[in-house]
Amino acid sequence: MAEITSLQTHAGGAASAALANANANRLEVVTFTLGEEEYGIDIQKVQELRGYDAVTRIANAPEYIKGVVNLRGIIVPIIDMRIKFALGTPSYDQFTVVIVLNIGGRVVGMVVDSVSDVITLSPEQIKPAPAMGSVLDTDYLIGLGTLDERMLILVDIDRLMSSDDMGLIEKLAA
Repeated sequence: MAEITSLQTHAGGAASAALANANANRLEVVTFTLGEEEYGIDIQKVQELRGYDAVTRIANAPEYIKGVVNLRGIIVPIIDMRIKFALGTPSYDQFTVVIVLNIGGRVVGMVVDSVSDVITLSPEQIKPAPAMGSVLDTDYLIGLGTLDERMLILVDIDRLMSSDDMGLIEKLAA
């Protein structure tokens, strides 16, 4: 953000404002895989990436909540996204990653099969999620990101983690 501010200050004029707007509309995402599909979430929500470690199970927790871990004194719930999205039985190996998210001041861990990279998408590369009626809940999708031959499912992680069925984070102000 400091780069944009300094560009506006030094360059002045409409060109720098246009550059700032173009950068503001871009979406930087961390890409990860679940099964055969590739997903993306806003990098600003990601606190850190960690390898998958053993968790402490919580009695009567939904199946997709694997348990909790102590992360430098903070108790963090760990959600397995493969179970949450009903994508088959998860397996945990050296590629399994926990994406530690900071959403609305709450820290939550999200287990994914692997993390690929960080990419920046322009507005032209983001297509709206198709309307699927009651067959598929697209409330948690920002849309589909296209990058060459790749297609990313862009997840609105704020909405997903604050949804009624997750119940992990209070509803965020709209």
